Amino acid sequence: MIATAEYRAPVRSIVFIGLENVGKSALFRNLARARCGDESNFRGSTVNCRRQWLDELRGELVDTPGIRVRSDSETTRLALAQLTAADRLVLVVRATDAWRELQILLSALPPLQQPLCILCTFADKLPDPPDEPAHVCRRVLGVPCLSVNARHLDELTRQRLLEAIERSACLPLNARQLLEEACPAQACGAPPATTPFEHRLAGPVLALACLGLLFAVPVYLAFQLSDWLQPWLDLGLIQPSKAMLEGSPELLQHLLVGSYGVFSLGWYSFVWAFPVVMLVSLSVALCEESGLKDRITTALDPWLRRIGLSGQDLIPVLTGFGCNVVAVFQSRGCSACSRRACLGAIAFGSACSYQIGATLSLFNASGHPALFLPYIMLLAVVAALHTRLWNGRLEPAAATPLSERAFLQIPSSRAVLWRLRSSVRQFLWQAMPIFLAICLLASLLDWLDLLGWLSRLIAPAMQALRLPAEMAPGLIFSLLRKDGLLVLNFDDGQPLALLSPGQVFLLAWLASTLSACLVTLWAIGREIGIRFAVTLAARQAASSLAVATVLTSML
Repeated sequence: MIATAEYRAPVRSIVFIGLENVGKSALFRNLARARCGDESNFRGSTVNCRRQWLDELRGELVDTPGIRVRSDSETTRLALAQLTAADRLVLVVRATDAWRELQILLSALPPLQQPLCILCTFADKLPDPPDEPAHVCRRVLGVPCLSVNARHLDELTRQRLLEAIERSACLPLNARQLLEEACPAQACGAPPATTPFEHRLAGPVLALACLGLLFAVPVYLAFQLSDWLQPWLDLGLIQPSKAMLEGSPELLQHLLVGSYGVFSLGWYSFVWAFPVVMLVSLSVALCEESGLKDRITTALDPWLRRIGLSGQDLIPVLTGFGCNVVAVFQSRGCSACSRRACLGAIAFGSACSYQIGATLSLFNASGHPALFLPYIMLLAVVAALHTRLWNGRLEPAAATPLSERAFLQIPSSRAVLWRLRSSVRQFLWQAMPIFLAICLLASLLDWLDLLGWLSRLIAPAMQALRLPAEMAPGLIFSLLRKDGLLVLNFDDGQPLALLSPGQVFLLAWLASTLSACLVTLWAIGREIGIRFAVTLAARQAASSLAVATVLTSML
């Protein structure tokens, strides 16, 4: 068995290679015993290579992005680049269509010199006997091959997988010819079922409705939870903190419990942002693990092409509702002909979890929570127009959509929690520390009266938009981070309550769309170039101000 030390040969890296949606990440997760890996555990499709050392193989597992045939995307180039450094390869194909996918892989990849094994996933979708594809591949190609259900691996199957990797062998030079001659043309099992999503007319409408529900339901539940928690937070933490610090140095009070204090505003931010992050992340994870995400993106592909995007580009745009920076990295999976349009759509229209939480808080503090629905609808419509205006239509032949349908299945709780854990960790250890630092900076600037000076400096511009000058800090800090607009909730939101609904709406619009946050622009600059990031920011400001001008005329 694999547990015998002398049976194992030293292995430096074991690289998983396969097409998209074949279950590589599920295999990685179960072999690594649910550890996330050292690289980038991003929600959604793998966009960088996850790496995890495995003692049982004395080597490093490497989970690569899915290969898209005839694609010029960064992720496909990244996956292919891993081949040269690999000591062993694991070719992953769907058992229901194993022979065809193997032929596609062997045609797309350079000649494979390393020892390898073949893993056929979705074995639970096969008729009896379920091991037929693996048996034929072992007989024809002479390499270890195993059929598994990657989503549910028991310990015995896991050991068999490790043994298959251990016994990897080199493919014969005429492997493609052997497959063509010996393997049947038909699939081994039933293909993924056809659903209303594939209907030419009803499919896009159904996909759009599902997309709305996937975000509307968690945002509504998050609002209800935050609204219920806020009074308890005020009574149990913020007010006692203010009472405890009475008589302490003025600067300390300003930093901790002042208008922009770490306790007063920082905890308020957490209560309104964390439920959104948690529930939206849960919704996205369920959508991905069920296979619904791929059906939605494929159904919406014809509509998206009219605004310069493809169905594949929708995945990063949706990811942006969790975090824009992660979405920028995930756009590496986009075709070169549509990636810039996708980045523009992310920067303008993907309201990240922190932005949504902050906007909900803003509307609630002003006494107008119902403004959130027209706000998010206007954001979606203008984002589509903005993308089409600056990029034009996407040609039918560009960014060819995936031909393989995803299997629809009940999400695995283990897989969903694996994705959710990463989102929560990212919020707690990356987003919240940055916002607390913004609170400290805002408190210090307020204590030094520099915020007042900045407000007076841009007062003419605020007056032209019919907004009070004291609202300027929200616009300033929203350029750093989208949840920076939470600083407008100072003094328990009393200044916001004095604004009209139209002014509150305009304020939220400018704070969220005038520019992408600084971190997002920096990420875009590193990915594409600073010049493109500056151009993107200028275009976004022009579109945002054009809509703001119309809104101002309606006040």
